[in-house]
Amino acid sequence: MGPTSMSLAATYKLSARLFWRDKGMLPASVITPLGLAIGMPALMRNVQADGVTAAAQMFVGTLALILSGTAFLNITVALTMRRDQLLLKRLRTTRLTDRQILLGEVANTVTQTVALMIVSAVAVHLLADVPLPRNPVLFAVFAVAGSAVLATLGVAWTAAIPRGELAAPMTLPFFFLAGLASGAMGSIMDLLPSWPRPFLAALPTSAVVDAVRASYGPGTLGSDLAAAAVPALVLAVWAGVALLSIRRWFRWESRRS
Repeated sequence: MGPTSMSLAATYKLSARLFWRDKGMLPASVITPLGLAIGMPALMRNVQADGVTAAAQMFVGTLALILSGTAFLNITVALTMRRDQLLLKRLRTTRLTDRQILLGEVANTVTQTVALMIVSAVAVHLLADVPLPRNPVLFAVFAVAGSAVLATLGVAWTAAIPRGELAAPMTLPFFFLAGLASGAMGSIMDLLPSWPRPFLAALPTSAVVDAVRASYGPGTLGSDLAAAAVPALVLAVWAGVALLSIRRWFRWESRRS
């Protein structure tokens, strides 16, 4: 293992250790998204006439809550707090490069998010009879890609947050928008006027949900590739926006320091 890989592994382990020690973050970024992703489909299984179908539709929608709650909210709050505590500034005095520090944070967040998505998929299969993905490769690719894009967007969003205590409140609106757009909050979308729908459909979480829904439905390799084309493009655009924003506006220390 080369020096770069060892440095990246070190930042990954540090990020994971700090996250699991932060008892205040676990309910918002792990317990709540996981509970919704399992509990809501299980509820639909028992209250709807077409229980399994309704549960499957609900579960795919709730993946947007895991992405926004675990990937986006988690890394936004963590980096903002570490910035205010001057931990990021101290890390820059080590041998770690800026890229290694941020890549370690993103990689740790992606690992946690994908793990929760897999756990929830298995749990709703056991508890609500939701079938496993017909195309697990498509599911896995967009779980990883979506988590990476959402985590990168979370890094970029920290530039807009003035203080650590405002990180969670300034991130929660995206959590609700993601859930609304994906159908995880029921049929509220049907009550909205037509003009906000294209915006909600263009969210990165909506792109992942669309691709994952294709991995559960009937289809062939050709139809899966066709269904994945637009979501992949949407994620690529959001990734580009996030990376450009990080390069231009990301702050390593608080304005108060």
